Amino acid sequence: MAARSRRKTSEWDSLNREIVACTRCPRLREYCQRVALEKRAAFRDRDYWGKPVPNFGDPRGRLLVVGLAPAAHGGNRTGRVFTGDRSGDWLFRALYKAGFANQSQSVSREDGLELTDCAVTAAVHCAPPANKPLPVELVNCHDWFERTIDLMPLQVFMALGQIAWRAVVAEARRRQWLDGKTPKFAHGAQAELAGGRWLLGSYHPSQQNTFTGRLTEEMFDGVFRAARRLLK
Repeated sequence: MAARSRRKTSEWDSLNREIVACTRCPRLREYCQRVALEKRAAFRDRDYWGKPVPNFGDPRGRLLVVGLAPAAHGGNRTGRVFTGDRSGDWLFRALYKAGFANQSQSVSREDGLELTDCAVTAAVHCAPPANKPLPVELVNCHDWFERTIDLMPLQVFMALGQIAWRAVVAEARRRQWLDGKTPKFAHGAQAELAGGRWLLGSYHPSQQNTFTGRLTEEMFDGVFRAARRLLK
């Protein structure tokens, strides 16, 4: 068991190194590097990551949280997905409450945050201009998504937003985990997949949703409580 666990961790680390070294999307690479040089005034004294952002979490996890892409001054700055911005504040607080994280805050790669039975990934691993990846960029990144799923004993997918939902649905169809009509995205939506797996939907914890009240803390906590119940 210990040897299998070490092998799983080694494969996870190897996949993450490949993600970080990826150069498939010249537009995204140019944008991320430019942001890393120009910086935001509040982070003028910080070194930006400026590269594709790897997966984060437990490779033995049964829950996979799928976001859209790193934020230009969040994950693209810190080098860890959902870290260093308000979306991450919401996500890791909810994961902590649901028992998937050892702390509720995430500010840097060295802050001691650890996830248990859970990992976080994104449909696109580079920050896109205006948070809008092109269709070809989503396609280019999908291979990393497939390989992430291959490594994990997944039972529940949590899709944060419609793009993440569509990425999971496409992969579920490819693996023949989903038959019939395409499940419709909604906050709190649940779709049963083959093999006892589940797809859950949530509005993305972006400021556009949280500042307007479209997504409340109770709504967000609720979907992670649902994930916990399904894992039990």
